[in-house]
Amino acid sequence: MLRFCSLASGSAGNATLVEAGDGQRRTRLLIDCGLARRDLDERLARAGLAASQLDAIFITHEHGDHAGCALALSASLNIPLWMSAGTRAALPGGQAQPVHLAGDGRAIAIGGLQIQPFTVPHDAREPLQLTCTDGDRRLGVLTDLGRVTTHALASLAGCHALLLESNHCPDLLAASPYPPWLKRRIGGPHGHLSNAQAAQALTQLRHERLALVVGAHLSEHNNRPELVQAGFAQALGCAPGDVPVSSRRGLDWFNVRSRE
Repeated sequence: MLRFCSLASGSAGNATLVEAGDGQRRTRLLIDCGLARRDLDERLARAGLAASQLDAIFITHEHGDHAGCALALSASLNIPLWMSAGTRAALPGGQAQPVHLAGDGRAIAIGGLQIQPFTVPHDAREPLQLTCTDGDRRLGVLTDLGRVTTHALASLAGCHALLLESNHCPDLLAASPYPPWLKRRIGGPHGHLSNAQAAQALTQLRHERLALVVGAHLSEHNNRPELVQAGFAQALGCAPGDVPVSSRRGLDWFNVRSRE
């Protein structure tokens, strides 16, 4: 069985828990760790786990809302920590701590999980997103990118579930009190996906066995959950209420299934 839980999503912090296996043989991967340790422990407890039960941590890039307490958590509990060489170089303290290096297209086996990182365009040193599989079902994670590349689409093809960024509505962003440089950064080709960009990606990623898409990394100031749900529903041919959207509060567990 493959399942995932968004512990938190957004500029205030990001963390996604992925679990593979049944019974006593389970593998647990934390994708990003952009929370304070106390907050992370609370979110893990809500999901029925403790940090000591994690088998590995994967950091997609060095920004604080994704890296957070990863180095300290890994060191204190001896949890293997994965990231790209660029992320390690850009992360304060990254060079002083042993890490496992990940790279575009290099498959990584962690217990009952196999993950496949791929590069994305974002304003970080060497950002990676990834897919996770237990050999039967496949989850794709795609956040923190300014545009959807053909490489990202190819990497996510055939996923049974997606956690997909839909960061902002351009009209709300334009009308926001953000300074011009920040608006340019968010809406630029190395920033974050707009609702329309995310929905367009879904039209290309949609296939008959894609059973679940969860909206993620929404801006609290420049977006609305109902806008994301409407765009995703149109792309998927479903009702808006069938589209879960994560936030800083996170979401409960989802099983990765195939639409039969």
